[in-house]
Amino acid sequence: MSFDEPLTTLLVVLLSVLLLARFFQNNQRQKGRLPPGPPALPIIGNLFQLDLKAPHKSLIKLSEQYGPVFTFWFSSFPAVVVCGTEAIREALIGHGHDFSGRYLLPFFEKISDGYGVAFSSGERWKQLRRFTLSTLRNFGMGKKSIEERIQEEAQFLVTSFGDKKGQPFNPNFLVRSATSNIICSITFGKRFDYEDKQFLWLMELVAESARTFSSPWIQLYNNFPRIMDFLPGPHQKVFQNVTYLRSFLAKTIQSHKETVQKDSPRDYIDCFLMKMDEDKDDLNSEFFQENLLLTTLNLFLAGTETTSTTLSWALQILAKYPEVQEKIHNEIDDVIGSHRRPAIEDRAKMRYTDAVIHEVQRYIDIAPLGVPHMTTSVVNFRGYLIPKGMLVIPVLSSALKDNSHWESPESFNANHFLDENGCFKKSENFMAFSAGKRMCLGESLARMELFLFLTSLLQSFVFKPVINRKDIDISPASTGILVAPHVYEFYAVPR
Repeated sequence: MSFDEPLTTLLVVLLSVLLLARFFQNNQRQKGRLPPGPPALPIIGNLFQLDLKAPHKSLIKLSEQYGPVFTFWFSSFPAVVVCGTEAIREALIGHGHDFSGRYLLPFFEKISDGYGVAFSSGERWKQLRRFTLSTLRNFGMGKKSIEERIQEEAQFLVTSFGDKKGQPFNPNFLVRSATSNIICSITFGKRFDYEDKQFLWLMELVAESARTFSSPWIQLYNNFPRIMDFLPGPHQKVFQNVTYLRSFLAKTIQSHKETVQKDSPRDYIDCFLMKMDEDKDDLNSEFFQENLLLTTLNLFLAGTETTSTTLSWALQILAKYPEVQEKIHNEIDDVIGSHRRPAIEDRAKMRYTDAVIHEVQRYIDIAPLGVPHMTTSVVNFRGYLIPKGMLVIPVLSSALKDNSHWESPESFNANHFLDENGCFKKSENFMAFSAGKRMCLGESLARMELFLFLTSLLQSFVFKPVINRKDIDISPASTGILVAPHVYEFYAVPR
């Protein structure tokens, strides 16, 4: 035996002891402050109790034993998990300011470093959110002007579906392109042709990244970042894709800098550049290049993927349940007819269609764990003292699939949003856009897109599956930060 071998063994033992000591020290320090939870092991915490293919289901199951608020250790760091509508609303709305921070899990830290509206906290987030909401509204979000853009894009989408001439096809790419063009027109000031080579490349980057977000790879990276940084896998491809997207956006921003006219901003980038110039002497301003780049990236990705995935899933559900599709067709014929474009004002009269859209969002549960929150100060919450900077996970799925509220939470059932008279009914358990101060920025835009795109397509087509409709699986194909549907081809039969 060489001298190096016992020395190496000694170092490994010492390192293990230090890690164990640190774990138990952290664990002891948290006792009496954080809510109780399952016993954790050194290094791996409670990961042995987490199903990486459906982490939200594991956490909901644990809440049945430990209550709606409990502590869960992700490897070496703890999180406060909040389950159930009442507890989530109390945290995100009742204590909205205290829970308004954004916890930077290793993956999000690597791709954003805390810049941009989605992954910032404190004063940076306040400035960026206030400006972004105001600018999006100025460019028509929730207003007639953006409705007209969506109506126009919906006709491009209908034409593209019609070009398939009754042949079976996978609609996901075209749907993603249509929804992306709406956010592109707001942020970049332009729409792309569906055959544009640069646009095709952008859509493939988004689709590829979304597949990884809907898998366990990001969860693995967040728990073991130093190890995963050295291992190959889809997570490495996401980092590469983000680099490509950053490069594309940097060139777009530079082009805007060279052509911006202060009296007539064309889009979000122009407005941000003007704000940068206005605040150039303000040392506390958050309006600088990196925040512009990351916020634009946040808007582009969120505005492209979540709405398009919801629409793709809706088409699958309607193909599986032709009786649901037929009821929407009848409502379209009664309210809109065949000679004018669907309009947002029609939604109030189309109660069944509105209920179906809400039920699609509830059923697919697209972001079951929401986006990680962080406490901005010490919070006295339900008798527990939660320290500042703590990771908080509001399990939105626990509200969307609450057994005590929904008649059949694991099944698709439009009656969840209809009363006994067939009128649309709201539910506080509906948290598809989260709740509180960090609620989705684009909620009104997404709601408008879902209604106008779906009704425009159904005004023109009947969607029929290639396979037996009974064989269409509308459960998630994979689950991670997002959930992904199975992929099928359909016939778009002209009406």
